Amino acid sequence: MLLLFFTPLGFIIFGSISSSSLIFILYVLSGFGMAGIGMGIMHDAIHGSYSKRKWFNNLMSNTISLVGANKDMWRLQHNVLHHSFTNIEDHDEDINAPLFLRFSPHAKKNKLHRYQHLYAWIFYGLSTLSWVTSKDFISLEKYRKMGLVKDRKTYQKYMLSIISWKIIFFSFVLVLPLLFSPASALTIVLAFLTMQFITGLSISIVFQTAHVMPNAEFPLPNEDGKMESERMTHQLLTTCNFSQKGSFLFWSLGGLTNQIEHHLFPQISHIHYKKIAPIVKRTAEEFGLPYHTNGSFVSAVTKHFKMLKVLGKMEVSHL
Repeated sequence: MLLLFFTPLGFIIFGSISSSSLIFILYVLSGFGMAGIGMGIMHDAIHGSYSKRKWFNNLMSNTISLVGANKDMWRLQHNVLHHSFTNIEDHDEDINAPLFLRFSPHAKKNKLHRYQHLYAWIFYGLSTLSWVTSKDFISLEKYRKMGLVKDRKTYQKYMLSIISWKIIFFSFVLVLPLLFSPASALTIVLAFLTMQFITGLSISIVFQTAHVMPNAEFPLPNEDGKMESERMTHQLLTTCNFSQKGSFLFWSLGGLTNQIEHHLFPQISHIHYKKIAPIVKRTAEEFGLPYHTNGSFVSAVTKHFKMLKVLGKMEVSHL
């Protein structure tokens, strides 16, 4: 995945390629590598499951910086908030959508949401562009107010890291191609935007088909702020798998076809998910708990499309 990300960029910068179509193809290939780094390397590394060695996990977690994001903001959003409060309104960052999207039956509804099943895919594609430009800065300020970034020194360290790595990222994915490629500046910029769109769409669909689905639940805490189910039961209620037999998809998505196993055991490397999946399924059945699967990748995306449509029409639920 690292080679898939860097090699096409190398050809663009040093290959004297002037063909617009070839420039687009190379950026698209690099975009798939960018998505692969996110799902197959940094995701495990930041969870501490890429290697048994802590120093190597720390090293590989920095691959997220190579694709324009910040590992500390991702850890707070994903490891701390998403994994702790999966599908819980106002707590899970992955379903706390902007005004024009609604990912939970408990979220406020407006007239735009009626059409979200049609336009959500555009915003999925724009998500990575938002991530590499503004999202980390917004998240840092938000987490500071939440108390997740506790002191000024840590805040400044995170801010310096975000700025530094974004300068490095944009230097080799955009500035150097603009300086050295014989292709027109317009071609380079449009190809870069296409790369970002494909990456954002790929990553968003994979994560959305894990939780914003018809068979996933969106539980709320009781009056005392407590959840009814303990952690593992909660993960089984709110998480879904897809494409259980797809070996290539499993490899290319970093095991995220098996989101149930990942949410139950985030400290285990994704290469083991397929082996433990039958055990998890049998145990869930033994205790009368769900084990949500949604067929093939196409089937899962279709069900997510239908869920977006349902959420666009469903009134706010307070149950």
